[in-house]
Parts: sequence; structure tokens; C-alpha cells
Amino acid sequence: MATEMDELIEQLKTTSVSNGNTKNLLCEISATKDPKLFDKHELADCFLGLTQCEDTIVRKEAAKCIAEITKSEVQRKKFTKREIIAGFLECLKQVPTPDGSMELPIQICRALGNICYLNDEARDLILELEGDAVLLKLLDISTIEDVANAAQFIKVRGGLLSNYLLGGEGLAKRAMELGVMKKLQAIIDTGASNVEQHEDLLLNTLPLLSILTENVADLNFDSALNIQLSRILAASTNPDLAEMCLELLHYQAESDEVKLLLAKDGLCETIYNLLEKYKTLASTSEARALMKLACELIVLILTGDESMHYLYTTPLLKNMVDWLDSTDIDLLTTGVLALGNFARTDSHCIYFVEQQTMNKLLEVLSKNNGVKDDVRLQHALLSALRNLVIPKPNKNAVIQAGLVQTILPMLEIHQPPVVFKLLGTLRMTVDGQEKLALELLKNKTLIEQLVHWSKSSDYAGVTGESLRLMAWLIKHAYLSKIAYALPRKGDAPAEQIADKIPLTQDYDRSSLSEFLANEGTVEAMVSMLTAQHLVMQNEALIALCILSVVYLSQKNEAGLEQAQRLQEELIKCEVGKKLAELISKSSDSMTKEIVENLQNCVNLLKSSEQLVTHLEENNINELLKSIPILTEYCTL
Repeated sequence: MATEMDELIEQLKTTSVSNGNTKNLLCEISATKDPKLFDKHELADCFLGLTQCEDTIVRKEAAKCIAEITKSEVQRKKFTKREIIAGFLECLKQVPTPDGSMELPIQICRALGNICYLNDEARDLILELEGDAVLLKLLDISTIEDVANAAQFIKVRGGLLSNYLLGGEGLAKRAMELGVMKKLQAIIDTGASNVEQHEDLLLNTLPLLSILTENVADLNFDSALNIQLSRILAASTNPDLAEMCLELLHYQAESDEVKLLLAKDGLCETIYNLLEKYKTLASTSEARALMKLACELIVLILTGDESMHYLYTTPLLKNMVDWLDSTDIDLLTTGVLALGNFARTDSHCIYFVEQQTMNKLLEVLSKNNGVKDDVRLQHALLSALRNLVIPKPNKNAVIQAGLVQTILPMLEIHQPPVVFKLLGTLRMTVDGQEKLALELLKNKTLIEQLVHWSKSSDYAGVTGESLRLMAWLIKHAYLSKIAYALPRKGDAPAEQIADKIPLTQDYDRSSLSEFLANEGTVEAMVSMLTAQHLVMQNEALIALCILSVVYLSQKNEAGLEQAQRLQEELIKCEVGKKLAELISKSSDSMTKEIVENLQNCVNLLKSSEQLVTHLEENNINELLKSIPILTEYCTL
């Protein structure tokens, strides 16, 4: 084959252009299936002459050969010549040709498109020759007399412009300056008027929008164009066209304004109806990927506040609830994610509990709370339930429905995103729920896992949530019982706090005792003092205040033993050092509340002689005086 091609090329080089044999040779050369056969030859100069020939058929066949030859990277570089590119651009300026034929323009588009492929040098030459304006002018051709070649011209026009614009941000911005968006919108308007008839036109135009979107920062389409894309999606039965529309709408729907526009235009309902229609056909990986893309767009639109509130009043809400019964994992997950987004206001959350949507979510979770179940679905379910449990009127109902019993088995799951949501959901659930907090403090499996995650997770969110949940359990189980022991504004000086703690307290300490019996719990609360976030530092201080009131105040024999253990544990965990670090690191940003809790904590610790010495060794008294907010009070 190589020898045969070598002979053909040699004949072409030695044959006069006027010789009728030239056309036959060009036809034979362009028929080759292996572009690499050309790599060793120097053909650019030979073909330059042929492209300048007066015989249109020879020029067409020469361009066709160049299109085949430049499928090879080696020849693309060799044909990157100013004269060749300038000649092609000159020809394209004449399109449509006087006789209306598209055969020559088609082959020139193919040849120039292949030369441009992954070839910045060729793209730069086109730009220097102001050829980008010539290429973009091809988009103005709306009526093609050469009906037989119309579809092929539309295809190669799109390919040429795609290969050129893929050159990056500079070329895309220049195209924007030349009005490319107006031209593309006109074509898409035509396509949208009859999607079935203009399918090829759309398939070869929408990729240009994608390229511009990727290369022009913050490219926002006109509202009319977004609506047209939505309409094309609704009307098309072509999966490739649907995918292009979905991807473009994904880009645009990052804007809350576009989310609302698409919501009001009924896009989510359109997608719902399409998915219901085609869900049983999603058997291939390509079809499944398209289905997921459509589902994700519904969820994305619901992340906007205005669009979410609007869609809450539409049939989409019921549609998403219905999907909770779906056996398709993607539709089920989308329904859960959608409801989680609807559950961003207290009124919606309360409605979901009243309508027992919450029970349906719990039912789904109870069937999907194992180690081997779908992580994305678990994450979505926990997110939705976390939102539902935030409003105070919902807490008892959700707890009674079995939320805690359903999610505790998930402690065996160690996927960080799921763990993070699991802990956040539990934390929101115990807020103000003393009875539940007391029960969970006794849950050895839970507490041991929290201590483990607080030390060993590589995921900062899991570490933080583990610590916060422990602090919240202590706070919501015992704060109401010991609040009277903490000084308030206008009370006696903080130094006298130890004298204010009653000697006898008639509440059950067993939950807290069982919590402290787990190794590492005190260490966890002490380490939390130097957390990155002020809110966590404050929560640690409250937890330590509660521990100090409950145990360091005890005078009976059993109580003294527990107090001694706590003192030893606090000293072992270097609570003084951690408090010193807290003050040094955060004193400038401390709020009044944190400073008061810090003072309370230090003075409660001072009710133990051992801890007084320990705090003095870490210079806590002097450090407290350096806190700016306290200095300001003194100055005033």
C-alpha cells in the first residue's frame, strides 16, 4: 500500500495540472484510509499550486486530498502555511458561490478544519489574516440552494468553527466581539421552530455554544436563548441533542436569575415528564448518564431560593414526593435531594412533617442504612432529615417516628460525607431534647465512635462534628440542671463562683458518668478548646463548665472519687495549656459570651486545689487580663 501511494504522489508531482489525469490521481489519493502513509512526503507546495488552479473540480479534489492528508499530525504542521490558509479563506469569502454549489466550500471547510485541529500555529495564522471574521460569516448562511449538500455543509461548517474556537480564551473573546452569539442565536431560533426538521443544524451548532461557555468567563446567555434550549430539550427525541441542551442549561443555571427563569418556564416539569417517559429505556451507560444529568438539573434549579419557592407551588413538589416510591435509584435520590432543598424554610419543614413526607423519608432510610447501600442516597436522606428536624415543633414528631433508631446503625459506615451528615443530623435532633441527650450519652457505641472520629478522621468536617456532638450532648442533657450555678451579668465577682455551687444536687449524673467512663472523652472536650472556629471553642467551654459543676462540687465519698478522677484527667490532658493557647490565639476575636464562659470555666476549675496550681503553672490569671474585651471594660 505504501509503495502504491508513493507512486501516486510521484505521478501527481510530475503531472501537468492541465492533464486530465490529475483529477483521477487526486481521487485515488483522497480515497486512502491511512493518513500516516503521507507522513514522509513533502506535499504542501505541490498542493498549494493545485488549490490555486482555475479548474474548480481540481481545486475541490485538491482540498479533499488536503482534508484527508491533514488527518495526520505530521502533515497538519507541514500544511500550516500562510499561502495555503490565505487561499482557503479567500475561497470561503465567496460563499455562497455564484452557481450555488457547496461542493468546493465543503472540502475547504474540511481541509481548514483538519489543519486547525490541535494546531495553535494555524489558528494564529487565521487570526492574523482576520480569517475569524470570514469563518463566522459562514454562520450567516441560512438558505442553501445546493440542497443535496446542505446537510454536509452545516456539518463541516460546525466542525471548522469548533476546531478553530477550541484554541482558547483569546479566540473565543474575539469571536464574541465579532457578534458570534447573535449569529448562533439566530440559527438556534430557526432550529427551535421545528426541532425534528432542523436536528442536524442544532447538533452542529450547539457545540459552538459549549466551547464559548468553557472559554468565556461568566458567559450569560440571553433569556430568550435559555428558553429556546429548554424548548428544544422538550421537543427533541435525539439523546445527543438532549445531552447538549442539558449541559448548556447546567452552565447557565449556576445563576439564580436563570434558575428562576427556567423554573417559571416549566423546565423541571418537562424533565420530570421526559424521565417518566423514558426511564425504562435507560439500560445503557450512555442513557443512564443522560438520565443523571437531567436529574441533576432539577436539583440545581431547586438550590436557588426564589426558584425553590416558586416550584413549591407547582406540581413538581408532588412529583418529587412520588419519586420516593421509585425503584430507580437515580429517580429516588433526585426526589430526596429535591425535598431536601424544599426543606430550607421552617414552614416547608413543618408541612412535610404534618403531611408525613418525613415518614416516607425515614422509611426509605430504614431500607438504605447499611454499609453496602448507596452512599449518595444516604447523604441525600440525611441532609433532608437534618433540615426537617431543625424547627422546634418538628423535633418530638421526628424523634417519635424513629429517626434516631434508624440512623444509629449507620455508625458502621465510614464514608466521610455520610458520617458528616449523620453527625450533623444527630446534633440538630438533640437540640433542646434533654431526654434524648441523656440517652445518647449512655450509648457506648456512639461515644466510642465519636472519640475515634474526633482523633483519626482525615476529614475536618467529621472531626469537628464529632467534637460538637459530644459537647451538645453534655449541654442539652445537663445545662438546665446546673445553669443556676453559673454567674450572670450583675452577679457577684466571678472569683466567688465556687461558693455559689450548692453542696447537694438532686439530679441523675449517671448519663454523664457513663460518658466519662469512655476513654478519651475528657481529652476530646479539652482539645476542642483550640478548635479553629470560635463557636466550637465556646461549646467546649460550656461542656467543661458543666463537667466542673457536676463533679468538682461533690463532697460525698463517691462524689469525691469522681471529682478526683476528673481533676487528674483534666491535668493529664493539659487543660491549662489548652486554655493558654485559646487565649493567646483567639483573644482578639473573642465575643463577650465566649469571654464570660471562659471566666466561668477557669473559676469553676479553681474549685479544685490541684487545678488551681495547674492553672497558675500555665499563667492563666495573667493571660485573662490580656484579653482586649476585658481591658476595654476595665478602661470604661
